[in-house]
Amino acid sequence: MVSETATEQRRPSRGERTRQALMNAALDQVDRKGSFSGLSLRQVARRAGVVPTAFYRHFPDMDALGLALVDSSFRALRQLMRETRRAGMPEKQVVRESVATYVRYVRANPRHFRFVVKERFSGSPAIRDAIRREIRLFVSELATDLSRFPLFDRISSDDLRMIAGLTVNNMTAVTEQILELPDDDQEEEVLVLREAEQQLRVILLGAMQWKSRE
Repeated sequence: MVSETATEQRRPSRGERTRQALMNAALDQVDRKGSFSGLSLRQVARRAGVVPTAFYRHFPDMDALGLALVDSSFRALRQLMRETRRAGMPEKQVVRESVATYVRYVRANPRHFRFVVKERFSGSPAIRDAIRREIRLFVSELATDLSRFPLFDRISSDDLRMIAGLTVNNMTAVTEQILELPDDDQEEEVLVLREAEQQLRVILLGAMQWKSRE
């Protein structure tokens, strides 16, 4: 039996709830108004149902809020993708499961990815840099995981990063397709998933024929 004390410990504190409310309010406003950089602190606080002074208890400025949104958009996804790639499946199944995991995650978190897509090139320098760092981290982690497959054991680490970069760039383009799908259009989602899987297979088939320079 779980004690009441243990249950209370699992509940978010008031401060955590306020912080999350501010992040959700910012995502809502981006969805409605189209740009995080166009938001004001007062707009976000009002949408979250708190006074502006409460905002400063959690974030020193709007850039700090944006950086928190970047982190929350990528952290769980990176973990999911790492777990999928390390599940001990055959290479063919890893591709299929990786694409399916990615599509499901984007479909479940569309506001986060609309934020990333919009701010990747038009956001503040701090937010653009944070998004670029996250994408580079994705590439680095994927390159490390690819090196564990026997098919790529003769490819240099630099070339593995190149292959991983092509893969991540391709999935970045697929992200925009996923975000444009109607919520209840399962048939179109299957088509996007199938096309994304085929594109990744083409990249990996080419990679298997690649010969790194000595």
